[in-house]
Amino acid sequence: MVTKETFTELQSRKYERKRRTTANPQFSSAALEAKRQAAQGECFVDWAPWGGAVADNQAHILPLARAGVRGFKCFLIYPGCDGFTMIDQQQLEAALPSIAKSGLPLLVHAELAGPIDAAMEGLHDADWRSYATYLASRPDQAELEAIRLMIRLCRQYRFRLHIVHLSTSLALEELRTARAEGLPITVETCPHYLHFAAEEIADGATLLKCAPPIRHKENQQQLWSGLRNGIIDMIVTDHSPCPPAMKRADTGRFDLAWGGIASISLALSVIHTECFHRGFELNDIVRWMSSAPAALAGISHLAGALEAGRNANFAIFDTEAEFTVTADKLHYRHAISPYLNETLRGVVKATYLRGEAVYREGRLAPTPSGREVTL
Repeated sequence: MVTKETFTELQSRKYERKRRTTANPQFSSAALEAKRQAAQGECFVDWAPWGGAVADNQAHILPLARAGVRGFKCFLIYPGCDGFTMIDQQQLEAALPSIAKSGLPLLVHAELAGPIDAAMEGLHDADWRSYATYLASRPDQAELEAIRLMIRLCRQYRFRLHIVHLSTSLALEELRTARAEGLPITVETCPHYLHFAAEEIADGATLLKCAPPIRHKENQQQLWSGLRNGIIDMIVTDHSPCPPAMKRADTGRFDLAWGGIASISLALSVIHTECFHRGFELNDIVRWMSSAPAALAGISHLAGALEAGRNANFAIFDTEAEFTVTADKLHYRHAISPYLNETLRGVVKATYLRGEAVYREGRLAPTPSGREVTL
């Protein structure tokens, strides 16, 4: 097996060669095929592609579905990068009949610009090193209005709606009501919303910038309640890495920093730590982080549970062990994290893909064996 350091070096050599191809989202069948070619021999886990619903690709929705994407992602607001354009309501409604016909879910970044623009009007002279300033710039109302819009559109077009990285608990009751109505809506939240709280974020701590933002402790408690009562279906990482310079530790300004938290190496341990203190069981974590995501992607017959006929994908997880987060435990390209120096409970000892170990005791398998999940 190769060490993490060797793996990072190998990936770095290939990075520039593949950067342009792999960074481009799947907005057409041609782009999807280019991504497939780039992924050949590069993946340590099995994967499945997702398509994008953007301003001008309505005609590509059904071809992408036929080409094998597992669903579509859209942003109702500028996403912070130029490679993935936002979609407005008119453009979205032009795409929704095709999305509904495909039977695939639409994953929605649910923030609208109106409330954010209004909030920014009062922040011209604000201190952008202050987390309170950033939080004020992304109000709950931006999420609420976006979710209300998507519920209305779901009712009208009857497509599968999935709300990604929910951060405001104020939307929970409306989501509960919509689901009770029978609308096909699922909801996710993320480890950082369940672990960190706005009151604890120091000025200049731009590693904790994400969108929607991390909100207050009481809001966090309500998100946990949403998980307990089933309004929130799953917990996903929303893994959004970047080079350290893009987090702007030099200025500590939240308005200039990249918005995203990388947590894919730590998510299970973070959630297990929280669940240990909150009285949840390991089966709850399995449901939130395995079976529910597999169902969303339409691959429950292959993954999401250890049952006869499904792939033997599983982790060996020591629920009693504790560890302190250090950079060498971050198995991704840029080893930065707001979780550094925290003590977490629960250690992944090994990861198995289709019955073969691809990770064991801090080391990755020498040869990538991941492949695309095809149905």
